Amino acid sequence: MSVTTVVIAGAGGRGRLTYAPYSKKYPEQMKLVAAADRIPERLEEMRKEYGLAEEHCFPTVEEMFAQPRLADMAFICTQDAEHVRHACLALEKGYDLLLEKPVSADGGECRRLLQKAEELGRSVTVCHVLRYAPFYRKLKELLEEGALGRVISIQASENVGYWHQAHSFVRGNWRRSGETSPMILAKCCHDMDLLVWLTDSRCRRLSSMGSLSFFREENAPEGAPGNCMSGCPVKEECPYDAEKIYVTDPVTGYDTNGAGWLQKAVMTHPTREGLQETLRTSPYGRCVFHCDNDVVDHQSVTMEMENGITVSFHMCGLNRDNHRTIHVMGTRGDITGNLEEETLVLHRFGGGVETFHMDVQETISGHGGGDYRMLHDMFLARSKASGTLTSLRQSLESHYMALAAEQSRLSGGRMVEMEAFIREL
Repeated sequence: MSVTTVVIAGAGGRGRLTYAPYSKKYPEQMKLVAAADRIPERLEEMRKEYGLAEEHCFPTVEEMFAQPRLADMAFICTQDAEHVRHACLALEKGYDLLLEKPVSADGGECRRLLQKAEELGRSVTVCHVLRYAPFYRKLKELLEEGALGRVISIQASENVGYWHQAHSFVRGNWRRSGETSPMILAKCCHDMDLLVWLTDSRCRRLSSMGSLSFFREENAPEGAPGNCMSGCPVKEECPYDAEKIYVTDPVTGYDTNGAGWLQKAVMTHPTREGLQETLRTSPYGRCVFHCDNDVVDHQSVTMEMENGITVSFHMCGLNRDNHRTIHVMGTRGDITGNLEEETLVLHRFGGGVETFHMDVQETISGHGGGDYRMLHDMFLARSKASGTLTSLRQSLESHYMALAAEQSRLSGGRMVEMEAFIREL
């Protein structure tokens, strides 16, 4: 496998903290040669960490893509609403792409990007990394082997940790659907993509219900100020207190774990004192009941696939931990699984029980090992001039499903026929 040169557009949590380190761990596969980000501290950290030339560090993505092509691939890791614009600039310069999900919250924009990529003959791999996780690959293998007979129905859940909901979808960058994406797309297009892959089928029709029920102004405790660091009278008993989540909580806080991805989302070089000061002035210190969020905190989707398999999917942002669960039911058995525990349990009707535990060495990267497995498979596919598991055309099926689910939710759970919905995008 030859080394692939890469530029990164957007040095945030995914670009800087997830993908860039791969070049250090596997230098025979990936070499980082340039980066762009609007935050100077992040860009400077990238320059020092990866030995980038100063002339290859750009304050805007547009400036980087105005240059002659600098590498084989561009990783597009900017904000949701910028993805397609930045992707088009890169495609026109001749880059193949790794494109962070979601592609876009505009279905028409998704289709235009697909048309451009195919017209230019460029490869676009969407970061639907869960297809690459050993947990889901094993599940797919069992289904393809016929371990369950014919698959009849699937129940799947994405259980979002209360602290993750507060960080990303109440205080953070993905709190307003009009500025980024509806939550069913931003957080759950992974899950929609998995369901298409596991069932080997497109979705025929779906309906959805959900709402923003809890993180609302009327649920604020009496006397709660706009910022958690401003003498809140319920600070001690409130689990959503920002200082708890980022600093003192034994599971998520700096005091126990040091600077993790949560802390680095708040400030580039976290310290205890720096976090406390930043929480006083940044959006991440706001009371969760006094934010300008509008995305849902729970949503359910019921789907019928074209091959007759029925699926129920549920997302809720009120859980202690982040974990996905799945239950696949067939004519000869069923499988239950928990991604966090990395365990699948197969029950054969009238037979025995088999338990499959994933190899810890294969799941050391994020998303159950999917992040690094995706990169490895993508670079391998490049060397073999073959396709990846998550091409743009394949991945857009999940986006159409999520957008249709949001339309259904907003219309009170009305059934949406997918063929007509896609045709009208």
